[in-house]
Amino acid sequence: MPLGFGLFSMTTGPCSYPETAARVARAAEAAGFDSLWGGEHVVLPDPQAPPSPLAPGDRIIDPIVALTFLAAHTSRIRLGTGIIILPQRNPLVLAKELATLDVLSNGRLIFGVGVGYLEPEFRALGAPFEDRGRVADEYLAAMRAIWTQAQPVYRGRFAVFEGVQAHPQPVQKPTPPIVIGGHTPAAFRRAVEQGHGWYGFALDAAATARCIEGLREAGRSHPRPADLPPLEISVSPRGRIDRAAAEAFAALGVHRLILIPPRAADAAGLEQFVVSIGSDLIGRI
Repeated sequence: MPLGFGLFSMTTGPCSYPETAARVARAAEAAGFDSLWGGEHVVLPDPQAPPSPLAPGDRIIDPIVALTFLAAHTSRIRLGTGIIILPQRNPLVLAKELATLDVLSNGRLIFGVGVGYLEPEFRALGAPFEDRGRVADEYLAAMRAIWTQAQPVYRGRFAVFEGVQAHPQPVQKPTPPIVIGGHTPAAFRRAVEQGHGWYGFALDAAATARCIEGLREAGRSHPRPADLPPLEISVSPRGRIDRAAAEAFAALGVHRLILIPPRAADAAGLEQFVVSIGSDLIGRI
């Protein structure tokens, strides 16, 4: 299979404005990108402090709302949350929102999740920071239950429900693809046990190789459910990407590169970036 290409930054910078987002999304679809991706932070620390990636006044729009908007301006390209900070969300509300996006986009959702890392954001939202990994595992199981069971039931420490229904269900069966983000042993284990794919962010080839070995090690320790397909590997490469760099990632076993556009690019620069990747790389590796 040829190496796939996704486009990141659909919720930040110029793409946080509707005209630019629609223009870039259409250009990406025309250029042959397979997916559009956007991350989230509900709130940002003020003043900025590590590890916050953004300043307090930086724009970052909600990924589900943004991708629904982009679904209306495209017809084929897939729509990825990269990533939803799952422990900060109510799992049933999130399941409803994502099912709605999958229905309105005719089955184009990719559900990318992570556990988060900004303690001030968790504190402001009243979400448990120390338990975020266990919360994420339960919420994923709860969401699969509401999406797939005829009589949904889930009883955990952080999520409990029964005697309820939520329709419509996602178009994609049994669930939209679930992609687990993160570079830790816990993230690797979660990807093996629960994910259709794994997503590594801002990695060079050496770091990607280490993460892929971490995924292999997790696979030796934790059985992968028989109903899950082979794990798809997506990476946002650090730095400029050219054909040689893309081929190096492909040789490692990466299936998709989710490209981060140049930070200083305006709307025209983003469109030119997309067009150049389409002509130089897509379908050539």
